[in-house]
Amino acid sequence: MNIVDSSGWLAYFADELNAKHFLPPLNDSTKLVVPTVTIYEVFKVILRESCENDALQAVMAMQKGTVVDLKAPLAIVASRLSLEHNLPMADSIILATAQEFNAILWTQDADFKDISNVKYFPKK
Repeated sequence: MNIVDSSGWLAYFADELNAKHFLPPLNDSTKLVVPTVTIYEVFKVILRESCENDALQAVMAMQKGTVVDLKAPLAIVASRLSLEHNLPMADSIILATAQEFNAILWTQDADFKDISNVKYFPKK
């Protein structure tokens, strides 16, 4: 299983240099897990920088994976991970979801670079 965090999705949708790194997990939607907080972050950025139609198109693409809602048990795990790794709320939710699904987390976010089961690509 794979999770692409918001930075990876945004790189993909903007066709940035690092977009190629996220193609392997994004091309296999059967193994793709999408935390709802990632949908929130991606929609917000694309809406701010482009238009609602583009943001909705992005969300439709993201929903090809298995969308995971934030429920109380996952929130508790995320809180613990936030304290353990000094992560912001959204990042801790994404990491907790990755751990729940034994997924590899694909990211450009330096907050994750030293965490196991993370494929980190420095932002270019």
